[in-house]
Amino acid sequence: MTLTPLASTKAVDDDPRRYEHLSTIRLEDPDAVARAAKSRRRHPGLKAGRQNFIVAADHPARGALAVGSDPVAMADRRQLLDRLQIALANPAVDGVLASPDIMDDLLLLGALDGKLVFGSMNRGGLSGLVNEIDDRFTGHTAAALEALGADGGKMLTRICLGDPDTVATLEATAHAIDSLAERKLIAMVEPFLSVRENGRVRNDLSPNAVIKSIAIAEGLGSTSAYTWMKLPVVAEMERVMAATTMPTVLLGGDPDGTQDEVFATWGAALALPGVQGLTVGRTLLYPADGDVAGAVAAAASLLHHTTELPEN
Repeated sequence: MTLTPLASTKAVDDDPRRYEHLSTIRLEDPDAVARAAKSRRRHPGLKAGRQNFIVAADHPARGALAVGSDPVAMADRRQLLDRLQIALANPAVDGVLASPDIMDDLLLLGALDGKLVFGSMNRGGLSGLVNEIDDRFTGHTAAALEALGADGGKMLTRICLGDPDTVATLEATAHAIDSLAERKLIAMVEPFLSVRENGRVRNDLSPNAVIKSIAIAEGLGSTSAYTWMKLPVVAEMERVMAATTMPTVLLGGDPDGTQDEVFATWGAALALPGVQGLTVGRTLLYPADGDVAGAVAAAASLLHHTTELPEN
């Protein structure tokens, strides 16, 4: 069965069977995922002077389904795939960061031709879990990413000084960085200093905390040659970015401000040295006005391109 990516930038219909063919393929021809990955046209390549725009879609695998005040906004997989295809149809979007289930769906849909592909590696620290900081590597492995023809893997690295599980997470992250580097794949490390408050994990987004998390994370693994940082946009970003020489992508999170306010902070941060682009999910896939294409286009307009995209 030949599948084509969504062409329209408008919302698709609500036919509950619109992705039934994915279930059929998974049932009758599961090897189709590997074939789709092998035949996929690769991204033409990373280049200094050209910032990258990557859409993140790995939140559900950690049980994090909320967007704003809606606790189950990301629960409907059909709607999520609709929104991802709208985003990926914009040529300014360079790629995707996804958990294996979503990645496989997008491969079967043919939505990743010419795109950067980053797999989500550790999703075991479920949102609200009693041992959430013990963030096990339950997603993509470096070997699986290599087989998929991916560009790298991402790992959430929460550092909670009051939780003994932190050391196991750091050790596992270091091993993942080494495993990716052995295959010349990017390790996209997303560090936070985290604390427990009222039984829940909260990330400390003060500039000093983010700087400390960078110092710890960039020293993980036996080499940093293939390591990137994935960092939140916080106050004093100039000082934050001075803490690393590694290529850095900015994450969106689940911001409290208006879209214009959020985009203004992103725009200022994107102008700083070392910032390689955006890796954003919920903010763009579930905008308040429902206009995914508009949100993606607005974010894309913030990127800086002083170098032409290399030909594939």
